Amino acid sequence: MSNIVFIGTSLDNYIADKQGGLEWLTTLPNPEQDDCGFAAFMDSVDALVMGRNTFETLCGFGGEWPYSKPVFVLSRSLHAIPEPLQDKAQLIQGSPEEVTRQLNDKGFRRLYIDGGQTIQSFLEAGLIDEMIISRLPVLLGGGTPLFGELASPLWFQLVETKLLLGSIVMSHYRR
Repeated sequence: MSNIVFIGTSLDNYIADKQGGLEWLTTLPNPEQDDCGFAAFMDSVDALVMGRNTFETLCGFGGEWPYSKPVFVLSRSLHAIPEPLQDKAQLIQGSPEEVTRQLNDKGFRRLYIDGGQTIQSFLEAGLIDEMIISRLPVLLGGGTPLFGELASPLWFQLVETKLLLGSIVMSHYRR
């Protein structure tokens, strides 16, 4: 059983800009359309847990649904998944411990945890086992931070670091 983060950040650790935008994630030249390991990562997980804000941002992109794995949207305020996505995502409630237990009981053992507040709550609960963080060479100067306050330090071991597209530093950490 593992809870894993796979995310891109700015050099100053923001995952969205001051307006909540993500355009900066796709501004680097990528002539060969390298997915930077995302497909292989997705093949390694059983399901996704994302927060409402991340889900709503994703819905705002339009186009084809990007995930073939089950998606669980963690929300206390969202009451229904929009009609066109009801076969793609489902709502889930509870603490990080409860959500992890519910999904593990359903056979989902490797969970991709996504979204700023969701990642922070799972970190605070000590329930992130691995983090794959790709740092892009940009300072946003504000926005949605990847990390929040913790009651005590959480130590991770560096597994590997790679250079992607000549300018993105991807680091894989494990607890």
